[in-house]
Order: sequence, then structure tokens, then C-alpha cells
Amino acid sequence: MSDEPSPAPENTRRISVDYLARVEGEGAMHVFTRNGEVEDVKLKIFEPPRFFEAFLRKRGFAEAPDITARICGICPVAYQMSACHAMEDAAGVRVTGALRELRRLLYCGEWLESHGLHVFMLHAPDFLGYESGIAMARDHRDLVEMGLRLKKIGNDIGNVLGGREIHPVNVKVGGFYKAPRKRDFAQLAENLKWAADAAEKTARWAAELDFPDFERDYEFVCLSHPDEYAMNEGRLVSSRGLDIAIADYEEHFEERHEPYTNALHSVLRGKDHYFVGPLARFALNFDRLTERARTVARECGLEVPCRNPFQGIIVRAIEMLYAAEEALRIVENYERPDRPAIEVDPSGGRGCGLTEAPRGSLYHRYEIDADGLIASAKIVPPTSQNQLTIEDDLRSFVPQFLHLDDDDLQWQCEQAIRNYDPCISCATHFLKLERKEVGA
Repeated sequence: MSDEPSPAPENTRRISVDYLARVEGEGAMHVFTRNGEVEDVKLKIFEPPRFFEAFLRKRGFAEAPDITARICGICPVAYQMSACHAMEDAAGVRVTGALRELRRLLYCGEWLESHGLHVFMLHAPDFLGYESGIAMARDHRDLVEMGLRLKKIGNDIGNVLGGREIHPVNVKVGGFYKAPRKRDFAQLAENLKWAADAAEKTARWAAELDFPDFERDYEFVCLSHPDEYAMNEGRLVSSRGLDIAIADYEEHFEERHEPYTNALHSVLRGKDHYFVGPLARFALNFDRLTERARTVARECGLEVPCRNPFQGIIVRAIEMLYAAEEALRIVENYERPDRPAIEVDPSGGRGCGLTEAPRGSLYHRYEIDADGLIASAKIVPPTSQNQLTIEDDLRSFVPQFLHLDDDDLQWQCEQAIRNYDPCISCATHFLKLERKEVGA
């Protein structure tokens, strides 16, 4: 008989995320570890394909903003704006002046309502130890009420400018169906002043939270514009040297199908995963924030770039501050344009558009036939672009917390996923953790 000791049993652990609520679809995540090392991570989007790109074929080009808005009830403006810019690109025209400013105002409203929802109702409960925003409200009513009011002010912009809060009906290719009057913004201006103060207060509050010591060397990707914090226009840049026109997007990015998910993975050719969203915009456009937003960010201890995804809650608050100040600037300087839209005819053309949704860059590409009907469409949402980075973060993050019991490890994994704001509701737990100890 050998004197060699018997091999130690291999300990495996499986973390099963059976249902990810509101990740622009239905999905699951599974993490498998062996002897303290992560062997496999999969983010599985299992909802049947929604076929929006197919729905668009043979529809009139003017229908694209209204159809694509239905992809998301939280960021419909982003889909409308990317669609409009793509159609205008195909026609070789640009929206300028007051109409361009109104589009920027509408986007500010979406950033306020979306970031407000995420910061207070979806992400803050993770840091404060509550299962949901509703549970948190019992002990932190003032905090939740502030978040809901911030969100409502964003929705109010949608009401005034878009015709309703969700899936605005006043947006069209070339501008708007109706331009608001200056007096329509009277009450909004006062609310935006409050929103700026509330956003600053939020950033300072968030800066006092406890953050895991977790930083990654991300390749950040976002729009960049020389004169403004980019929302609708600019070039696509990265923290590692990418600098391209939107028309060249598909030369540098591609979508891949993985057998375990119904959502395509968007990758940078030759590099794979990258990171879009608030941290990317903050890293690459910091100097285009307002002076107040830059000052608050520095006083909150944020580094540029910020590489800790958990600190995204602070960055979103900084973006809310910026959105409130930018919206107020537009409202105070607004003069009603002579016409609500310019003429656009993209028939026979091909156009691309990319704008900055709250969660990150959103790319649209359309080909229009001679009759003005959509011949083909391509839509790349932020969540599909961040999928591989989420998986990669979990590979690095989970080993640090394998000493935790099941409940605490589950909590940490939920929080890590929600850093990306993939429209996940905290109203219910979506993670179920299964641990198995298996002998060699």
C-alpha cells in the first residue's frame, strides 16, 4: 500500500441564478467553482427572440421610432433617438438648433427617470441590506421619496416634450410632431433646480456607502463629443485608442451567437469584451461635465477613470446632476422653432445611429428601399454589449467571497450583477444558490 496521502476531496459549488427579472428579457446565470477557482460562468438569456428587427422590415421608415420604443419601457427615448439619427443619416440630413436642443432635453429626462429608478429602488437596497426598495422605505422614507421625485421630474420632461411618460408619441424622424411653447416649461424649470440639488445630495450620500475592494482594467466604450457630454452625437471612442465614426461601427464590432443564450454577444473584433454605460462616459467625457458636477465628483472621492463597478451608483448620481443642469440650461434658453421638424426622405439609403442610453451605447442601422420601406435593420442594445464583461467580472469577483455562506454569497452576486443596471427589479430575489460538496 502506498504511503502517499489520499488526494483531498474536490469541493465544487454551483451558484444558480434561475431568473433575472427585467434584463430586457428573461435570463439566468450559472457560476461553477472547483477548489476555490471559478471554472465556468454563463449569463443565459432564455426568453424567446422578440424579432423586432424582423418586425421592422417592410414598414415605413417613419414608423421606426414608435416601433423600437416598445423594446424598452424604461429607456424608450434611447431607441427613438438612435432610430431617428439612423434615418437622418440615410437621408444625409442633420437636425440642428432648437430641435437638436429639444432632443437633448428629452434624453436628459430619460437619464433622470432611469438613473433615479436604479439608484434608489434597485441598487441602494443592496448597500443598505434590504430585499427591496419598498422594504427600504420603512426605515429610509425620505431617501426613497427623493428618488421617486427625481424619477417623476424625468417623467415630467417626457410628458411635456414627448406627449406621455412611457413610449413618447411626439417624436418623429426629423424632429417632433409638435414643438412645445416656452411657457410649457415654466414649472419644469423650478423642479429641475430642485433635482440638481437632490442629485448632488444623492452623490454625497452614495459616496459614504461601503464598497468592495474590486477594480478591473476595463476597456470603456462610449460616444464622445468635443463640446458636450455626449448623448446623441459624436464619435465612438474607447479607453484603449478606438476613435471611429458611427458609420464604421460594424467594421470594429460584431455580434456572436453562443448556444447557451438567445441574446447575441457583442464583441470588439480581436479584443472581445468591453464596457459601456455611465462609468465609460464618466471616464472618457469627464471634462465635459458641468463645473458643479466635476467638483462634486472629486469631493465624493471618485477617480477618473473609476474602475470599481460598485461605485457606479455614485457616477449615476453625478450623471443625474449633469442631466438636471443641462435640462435647466435648455429650458431657460429655449425659443420655439419655426417648425417642429425638418423634411427627411431616406429612401434608397443606408444609415446608422448611436446614442447613449442610460445603460450605455445603443446602435441602430437601417437600409431603406426606393419606396421608403425598411429593407433591413440591426439593433445592438447596451445589455448585449455588457454581457461578456458581466461574466468576466463574476469570474474575478466570486473567488473573493467563497468563504461566505450561501445567503451572503447570493447577496454579493446579486449586487455585482446590478452594478450594470440591466433593468433588474429588486422587488423579489432573483437568485437561487445551490451548493454541492462532491468528493473526488
